[in-house]
Amino acid sequence: MNLKGVWLAMVAEIAAIRTTAGTGAIVNNSSVGSLMGNPELPAYGAMKRAVNSLTESAAVTYGPEGIRVNAIAPGHTPTEMIRTWEKGSPRLRERLTAHTPLRRAADPQEIAQAAAWLLSDRSSYVTGTVLRVDGAARA
Repeated sequence: MNLKGVWLAMVAEIAAIRTTAGTGAIVNNSSVGSLMGNPELPAYGAMKRAVNSLTESAAVTYGPEGIRVNAIAPGHTPTEMIRTWEKGSPRLRERLTAHTPLRRAADPQEIAQAAAWLLSDRSSYVTGTVLRVDGAARA
């Protein structure tokens, strides 16, 4: 579902960009879980790694048309997925915070601001990038 949803959204976004502005930017949603193995969520990590590959391939494919494609790889962010995961893995958020050098979770606005930058002209030469927004958790 993660990969198929990203793929279908990208197909629609590319069509919309082609029929309107002609150039533009797309930001896919990945995860820092795609950057290393995770014995608790192996399928999730594999799907997000596939999103990274799709992002890079799309950047190369659509770059000549002026369509930039990047992805955001958020770290520990309070989401419904984390809350659900924590039910089966007590103290999960505490462990995630302890492994983040900034010693806190990301505010969802921080993730949104990174995506806004990737969508803006200020990042006009950035494409094919999976941007970690993780408080140095994977540094």
